[in-house]
Amino acid sequence: MAFTLRDFRPEDFETLWAIDQKCFVAGIAYSRRELSAYMRRRAAFTIVAENWRAEGEANPGSAATVGFIVAEISRRYTGHIITIDVLPEHRRSGLGSKLLAAAEDRLRAEGCGNIELEAAVNNLSAIAFYKRHGYYIVATRSHYYPGGLDAFLLQKYLKPAPQPR
Repeated sequence: MAFTLRDFRPEDFETLWAIDQKCFVAGIAYSRRELSAYMRRRAAFTIVAENWRAEGEANPGSAATVGFIVAEISRRYTGHIITIDVLPEHRRSGLGSKLLAAAEDRLRAEGCGNIELEAAVNNLSAIAFYKRHGYYIVATRSHYYPGGLDAFLLQKYLKPAPQPR
């Protein structure tokens, strides 16, 4: 599949919120207000993934939003992945890896040396995904999610971008 990545536009919001609702269970999925607040943070950015519809599909030649990532840069230049959402039918296609790499590249370009994120302790597929991408568990955050579910704090060292010669 041919996925393209682009920066968030305000008209994307409702579609992104609907994707978040499909990706996470109630209590972990963000409310509209929460998602909007995270996306509007001073040092946050959102990257949107689109899949171009082929002949034979509804609306051929148009783009369907199929995932996104929200990340931010802290004052101490640590990157933070707030959420990464890929529609279930597009998982295991490489799109999650593409979104994560794009966010890491942007964070690295902004001078971030480390990146961190939280994942529910029972979200084994997410934990395996992050470990495959060089993240490691550094702590457990007790009662992080509503209902008392714990989260693992995962981190990754971002190697500096190669300098041109």
